[in-house]
Amino acid sequence: MGIDSLGIIFQFAGGLGMFLYGMSVMADGLQRFTGNRMQRVLEMLTSNRLLGVLVGAGVTAIIQSSSATTVMVVGFVNAGILDLLQATGIIMGANIGTTVTSWIVSMSEWGEILKPEFFAPLLFAAGAFLSLFAKSHRKKEGAQILIGFSLLFIGLSSMSGSIAPYRDSPFFSEAFRILGQNPLLGMLAGLLVTAVIQSSSASVGILQMLAINGLVSWRAAIFITLGQNIGTCATALLSCIGAGRTAKRAAVIHLLFNLIGAALFGTFFYVFFSFSPAYGAALADSVGISIFHTVFNVTNTILLFPFAGLLVKASGRIVPQREQELKEATLAQTVETEMARHLDERILETPSFAIENVCHEAVKMGRVVLANAKIAAAALIDGNENFCREVFENEETIDRMEKRLTEYLLKVNNLSLNDEQHLIVHNLYYTIGNLERIGDHSESLADLARRRMENGYAFSQQAVSDLQEMAQASLGALECAVDARAERTMTKARQAVRFEERADNLEEEMRESHMDRLSRGECRLESSVIFLDALSAFERIADHAKNIAGYVKEEI
Repeated sequence: MGIDSLGIIFQFAGGLGMFLYGMSVMADGLQRFTGNRMQRVLEMLTSNRLLGVLVGAGVTAIIQSSSATTVMVVGFVNAGILDLLQATGIIMGANIGTTVTSWIVSMSEWGEILKPEFFAPLLFAAGAFLSLFAKSHRKKEGAQILIGFSLLFIGLSSMSGSIAPYRDSPFFSEAFRILGQNPLLGMLAGLLVTAVIQSSSASVGILQMLAINGLVSWRAAIFITLGQNIGTCATALLSCIGAGRTAKRAAVIHLLFNLIGAALFGTFFYVFFSFSPAYGAALADSVGISIFHTVFNVTNTILLFPFAGLLVKASGRIVPQREQELKEATLAQTVETEMARHLDERILETPSFAIENVCHEAVKMGRVVLANAKIAAAALIDGNENFCREVFENEETIDRMEKRLTEYLLKVNNLSLNDEQHLIVHNLYYTIGNLERIGDHSESLADLARRRMENGYAFSQQAVSDLQEMAQASLGALECAVDARAERTMTKARQAVRFEERADNLEEEMRESHMDRLSRGECRLESSVIFLDALSAFERIADHAKNIAGYVKEEI
């Protein structure tokens, strides 16, 4: 191999690297730019299948990868956020959204001014200057999109330049002739390339680059493109390893969708090219491949959308539920187990969805903490030993929930986030910490209750009334704070602050009145220590609740 041939290989490899990296940078910038607006998509996901198709197309157009969208959907299904019927619509839409990249690549054939070598350097320069000198984070995110967009085109131009000397090479013409004559071989080639580089958008882009150089016949282009659509399923199939059977079924639905479409279109074009060999032998162009890629995915969605229920049933046949698993599914699962399932790493493919998922799980943790605080208060006031044991058991669960959520948040924090998302992640981290501390104070209340029962200490009627009032204010603050986190409303956050202020005032008043009762001999010294410690624990619970509400107010 001569130095010239080696240089061409290096140029092609470098161009491919810039093309793939440009796609990644552009998608990263788009995700940052859209930010938390994508969180609202979650509300649409659970609405209907038609909206699911639109959502799938929109998300894929932003993150530039149908594979990533499908992997994320597998995660949602595994987490129980979506059912299979809802997931089917999103998967169909993801296949439509992935055609956006092919249209971007085909821009070079729209006119001289749209050729990559003409405007890509200018875009790169604009993005670089904005990135270096702009102070606004919004402008920096826009700069990232420009840089990614230009790198994509520069890489494409580099690949095209490396291939240009071989336009008349018999190797390429013979290779594509063989792939065109054998539909299964053509599909297999497209499938393997896509499975290796883990992106149908990128593999279609490579095919378009070859078409720009006049190397691909329509017969070969059609079958290779169909294979590329099947190959994009590889990522989702790999991602569902170790997931639940429902998640595996979502990946199978993705595969069935593309297999059925490829079989229908492949059969049609095999017959068509048999009767019209001249069309099959004609050279394909980049725009034509974009049109076919889009028509295939849109038509396939229209044809199979009414049969989504049948696709779900077919996936159930392919991935059956075992009898033992059916029995296990009927058993009550602990909150901790549910959280482990819901914090699925596949959802990390899209940071905004991952943040929303953590918000939901943090609220669930808040509900558990609130319930445990109520049990602890009842244990202290009513003197119930069973309640004490329940508090201690729940506290162990709360500690494990805090550990799982913190670990997941650290992974989210390492993703590409904008300033607003960083703030939410930061606040969620401290929210979880405050909830864990409330759990500790609930455990302290249960300890006080146990000491009271073991030693037979009795509270005066006034002391019991004071504790009930203090518990009402403290737990009211916590409940409003958790509601504020769940609903993201300023009203609930302000109510939490008012409850906390009331708890502060009550503690001060109750300490003074208790000291008066103690001096009059109405309360025993031993029980007064427990009473005062309980007031402190309730007051600290209210303080932590105020902190949680404060984070919500900061975000709003």
